[in-house]
Amino acid sequence: MMATFNWATALGGGILIGVSATILLAFNGRIAGISGIVNGAMTFAKEELWRWIFLIGMVLGGGLYEYGLASQPTPTSTFAPWAMVIGGFLVGFGTRMGGGCTSGHGVCGLGRLSLRSGVAVMTFLIAAMITVWLLHHVLKFP
Repeated sequence: MMATFNWATALGGGILIGVSATILLAFNGRIAGISGIVNGAMTFAKEELWRWIFLIGMVLGGGLYEYGLASQPTPTSTFAPWAMVIGGFLVGFGTRMGGGCTSGHGVCGLGRLSLRSGVAVMTFLIAAMITVWLLHHVLKFP
């Protein structure tokens, strides 16, 4: 099934992400970088409870959209599960190596005009373009 692009949904989602990142920074003094939030949540310390609330809210918000508000179901992936697991580990390794993830650098860092985040986002984009080119033109993935 091919999903159609809906600019209003994309705009609304982007606004909600920006507002949530702004609220977290304004009221908690924290940047909404998901890899950092997950990493800090693994300490299970009482003062890190906000991290768990944020993560649970993300899951509940996604579930609410998928099973209540979405006008069409989310497309499913044709990638093999093993490929997605390997990709997940590579992304996790990259976020540690890059000092943050796309949400932290792309949404929050660029919003704060961070040069380091600008370099990180350009690196993410170039790596993604090379990966897509290799998968589709060299390895002939569908």
